[in-house]
Amino acid sequence: MTVGFLGLGVMGRPMALNLARAGTDLVVWNRSAAAAETLREAGAEVAADAAGVFARCDVVLMMLADDRVADLVLDRDGPGFERLVAGRTLVHMGTTSPVWSRGLDEQVRDAGGSYVEAPVSGSRVPAEQAQLVAMLAGTDQDLDRIAPLLAPMCRETVRCGPVPNGLLMKLAVNTFLISMVTGLAESFHFAARHHLDQATLLAALDAGPMASPVSRIKARKLLDRDFSVQASIRDVLYNNHLIVEAAETAGIPSPLLDTCLELFAETASAGHAAQDMAAVIHALESRCG
Repeated sequence: MTVGFLGLGVMGRPMALNLARAGTDLVVWNRSAAAAETLREAGAEVAADAAGVFARCDVVLMMLADDRVADLVLDRDGPGFERLVAGRTLVHMGTTSPVWSRGLDEQVRDAGGSYVEAPVSGSRVPAEQAQLVAMLAGTDQDLDRIAPLLAPMCRETVRCGPVPNGLLMKLAVNTFLISMVTGLAESFHFAARHHLDQATLLAALDAGPMASPVSRIKARKLLDRDFSVQASIRDVLYNNHLIVEAAETAGIPSPLLDTCLELFAETASAGHAAQDMAAVIHALESRCG
């Protein structure tokens, strides 16, 4: 089976590289052509445009920045959409509004294609190490066919039911992730304001019951003031918006994520949008003057 991959950004490029290195017959495309050269060197075919990927592939994995970009790439409002997806399976691996995904699912199926949600939990390092967790949604038949293709990228695949349950599950997971990293940043800020040794704080956290791979990575970044990107402030702010919107749609409160949204928005406005999410500590420091 020839597999297509659209979107070679911070997450997409290492994911596609893992597919290529596993021997997948792979065709890739990215809006910025330079990002595809690493994939070409790894043995993947590089298409001139997204239509070239669909023309060559039965299954197309999509890891694009957001729903706006996906609409443009898929030509959803134009005459080319049906020709792209008819007879093919589109696998949406990014993070978008669940409502948007449900609409895309209906449109793909109306055009004679199949659609699977497979958003992933994990940032750049887990993507590089093939340690992502994919949350799958779709028909059982489609999931049986697609799940094995994801193995070179993912440590686990979790079946969540019909579309859009994959994206709803991803937002539930990200609710914990965003509040956890924000709390970790506040912990370091609290320690700094009380003149505590932050290396000692790191040791206490790493030895304690809350320690996790995420906390260890982000706490080290906070200690070293290393905000090189793994999951950017910009991307986390986008995810945070999606969570709050989904909560509002369901009529449920989201007090933690409402506060996180304010902090990440402040951090982005202060010029840190391209930095790692641990840089949210800047908002806390700014509030203290």
